[in-house]
Order: sequence, then structure tokens, then C-alpha cells
Amino acid sequence: MRRIQVYDTTLRDGSQGEGVNFSLQDKLLITQRLDALGFDFIEGGYPLSNEKDAQYFQRVQELDLRHARVCAFGMTRRKGVRPADDPGMKALLGSGAKTITIVGKTSAFHVTEVLRVSLEENLAMIGDTVRFLREQGREVIYDAEHFFDGWKLNPEYALSTLRAARDAGASLVALCDTNGGSMPEEIAQGTQTAIAALSMPIGIHTHNDCDLAVANSLSAIDAGAVQVQGTINGVGERCGNADLISVVANLAVKKPGYQVLHGDGVRQLTDLSRYVYETANMHHRINQPFVGQSAFAHKGGMHVHAIERATSSYEHIAPELVGNERRILVSELSGRSNIVALTRRFQLQDDRELMDRILAQVVAQENQGYQFEAAEASFELLVRREAGIFSPHFERRHYHVSVEGDCDGKLSTEATVKLRIGETLRHEVAEGDGPVNALDAAMRKALSSQFPNLSEMSLVDYKVRVINSEAGTAACVRVVIESRDRHHVWGTVGVSENVIEASWIALVDSYEYKLCKDAASDPSLVPAGRAAG
Repeated sequence: MRRIQVYDTTLRDGSQGEGVNFSLQDKLLITQRLDALGFDFIEGGYPLSNEKDAQYFQRVQELDLRHARVCAFGMTRRKGVRPADDPGMKALLGSGAKTITIVGKTSAFHVTEVLRVSLEENLAMIGDTVRFLREQGREVIYDAEHFFDGWKLNPEYALSTLRAARDAGASLVALCDTNGGSMPEEIAQGTQTAIAALSMPIGIHTHNDCDLAVANSLSAIDAGAVQVQGTINGVGERCGNADLISVVANLAVKKPGYQVLHGDGVRQLTDLSRYVYETANMHHRINQPFVGQSAFAHKGGMHVHAIERATSSYEHIAPELVGNERRILVSELSGRSNIVALTRRFQLQDDRELMDRILAQVVAQENQGYQFEAAEASFELLVRREAGIFSPHFERRHYHVSVEGDCDGKLSTEATVKLRIGETLRHEVAEGDGPVNALDAAMRKALSSQFPNLSEMSLVDYKVRVINSEAGTAACVRVVIESRDRHHVWGTVGVSENVIEASWIALVDSYEYKLCKDAASDPSLVPAGRAAG
């Protein structure tokens, strides 16, 4: 087994991506999470660039890290400035980081046209910087920026920059495909050339501009690289960096002979991916390989039928190897196999007539605009109704929503709901920030005395989509509401020509699902005189 060092630069290179921003606390929390999974290096930032990064290196020293070495990132000394006098060097040393990553120019074109120094001065800048930091007792990783482009342009000069870093004491040289334009075969050849010329550890740092960052990283590792750099979920400038989630999963599960992370780190990749998305307040990429919500989701009836017999028929690995799970979707494309798979926990799969009724109901409702892929809670309630095992926890009698505006453009929203719970009629009114929020508040007031467990439920997302836009203002809309409690997240759906009515349908389903779910696990939550739904 050949161990591959995993070097994460989410907090530095990843934060340069559009729409990506981490607070100081975010960076510290992600550092702890990466360390717990066994990442080898965590690049925390450039301490000279902003106050947040400078504070990070002070605060990170308070963390009890078990595996990871935290790296400070910086550039070579400036032209004509001694390293000891360079502000960048002072900031790097002041960070307290024991490992420092230095980036330098490898391409002759960039040296003369971008950096505007001589080729000889660039070599001196690399060597002086690495040597100075080594003399201060720091480990130095050298990132060879634009290596592959520079190697194709002037191979001898590109290799001479690597030798300058090696001879000055760098412990590893990372070859960078900075523009993300190289092909896997070019990456392999360049990596092999560098290893032969330097006889020292080589790493790989790729960008995703050709959608090849993961493939290029794996190609370099197969060619002999011992370290891979990248970001969680592939975030980063332009098209992003190599996605370490996919790189690690491929090395650990798909490619024999490699060892990455520590303990059960690979089995926590899905949780890590979603944690970083949530921390950065970014939307999850549902079709992300290995860890996306759709990575092991099956919708076509033929596929589900095959999966029921042998999961390997339509899955390249077992989802639990990376902490994910299999999902069976239901839609008008589904067959009986989908329904059977989704209703197995109710032990209804032997009732073929019921399965056909459920499927017919799904098809009929999807013809009206319903979609159950993101509304598994509404689908479960549909199953319960068709199977005759659903007893409503409350009866909807009436609702009303009013929105008023004054001459200053200020809006106020008020909702009234009338519900029957057993023999009790509840009539409540509440204000809110919009119709759905007001309806939610009024329903909580009506239901909370009988169902105190609803206090732990909250709405976390609300989506509206016009279904038949050609109908203009008479078009139907589909509303999907995502709710959560302390243990689960679920989705419900409503469809109507009126967006308030569609929202009301989805909202009621969300409450009913919560009450059904809790009653099934704890019958004491069912009010006296009622059976669990």
C-alpha cells in the first residue's frame, strides 16, 4: 500500500471561488473536521492578505489537532528584497505555522511577462525564499505554479525552478496545472519527468477548467506523485480545484494499492461534503459523484427492479463505503418495483393490488403537476392513505390569508386558520413575514397545546415553480417545503393554481408527517382518544 498525503486548501484556494466565503469561526470548525478524518495538511490561508487569516493562525494553535499539519501560504520574496526584510516572509514566520507553502513562477513566460524579472532573478527568488524559511526551522512545500504550461513551453527552465527549490531545502514540490488546461496524459508525462529530474517527493495541484481535475490528480498519483492538493467539493477560482472528495474516494475504494486518511475517514466523506456546503452557506450539488443526494438515487422502474435483485447492477460501489445511502425515487417513470421498494417498511409489498393503486395515484398526481422526488414525506402520506393506515391528526376547516400595504410600501401579512382536533375546534390568527410564515405561525398556535412536540420542528426551505407557464397567470404552481426536527429532514409538496393553496397543502402535509413519524416511534405523543396515524 502506498500512502498518499492529502493536502486540503479549501480555506485558502477554495475561498477564492465565486460565492465562497468563510468566517474565522468557519475556518476553525472546518480545520477540526478535516483533522478528525485524517487529512495530512490543511492550508489555512495567506497571513499577509487579510486580518482574518492572520487571526486564524493565532487561534488554530489553541486547537488540539491529532493528524493534520496546518500550513501558511505565501509567495517568494520580492524582486531585489532580502527575505529577512520582505513583509511576506515576516508574516509567514509570525503565523507560527511549522509548515509553509511557497508558490513561485515556473513558466518562463510568466517570469518575463507577468512577474517582469529575469529568469535568473526568479531562480534566486525561489532559492533564497526556501533557504531562508528552512534556516528558521520551518518545513517548506514548494508549489510550482503553471508547471505543466511552463514545461511544455520551456522544459529545461521549468525543471530548473524545481531544482532551485529542492536544493534550497524544500521537502516536497507540488506541480500545479494552474490554468486547468492539461490532459491526463500530459500530467502523467510531466510528473514522471519531474520525478526523474529531482529524485524527491512530488505532489500534484490541479484546477478543473477542462473538467479533468480529478482525473489529472489520479493520473499524477499513478505516475508517482505522493501528495494530492485540492478542496472539499472542488470549490475554487473559475471552475474550481480538484475535488478531494472524489480523489480520496477513488483512491480508497476504486484504485487498489493506495492508502488515504485515517480510521473511518473515507466513510465520513458524505458528512464532510455536506458540512462544508452548509458552513459556507452553499447549495449542495445533488449529482456530485460519491456523496451527492442523487449519487445512488434510482428512478427508472427497470433500474429499481434490477437494484432489488443485485445492487451492483446499477451502482459502482456500495453507498455506505463513503457514508452515503441508496434512494429509490418515485415518479410517472416508476414501475411497481419502485413502489415495492419504498413501501417495504410498511410490509405491504405482497399486496399487488395496493401497489398498483399507489402507482396509479402517483401517475395521476404527477399529471397534475406533483413531483415526489423531493417530497418523500408527501409520498409516505399518500401510501398511508391508499393503504388505509392513515388517520388525520387534525381536520382542516378553514384558512384565510390577507396582505395589506400602506402608502409607504410597508406590507403586513396575517393568517387565520380553523382546525378541528378531536372534538376541539381551534381558531387562531397570527402575523408573519409573508403568507407561508403567517400560516405556519397560526397552525403552530392551533396545534401546539395538543402536540407539544411540534415545537422542535422548523421550516428550512421553500421553493415555488410554475408548471404550465404557457397558461400565463392561470398557470399551476408547485410548492416544495423542506422541514426538519432534531433527527430528520423531510420534504412535502402541494400543487394548485393558487400559490397560497399550494403552500397550504404542502404545509399541512409537513405537519401530518411530523406527527405520524413521532407517533410511530413514541405512542405517548398521540393525544388521548386517538390512534396513531
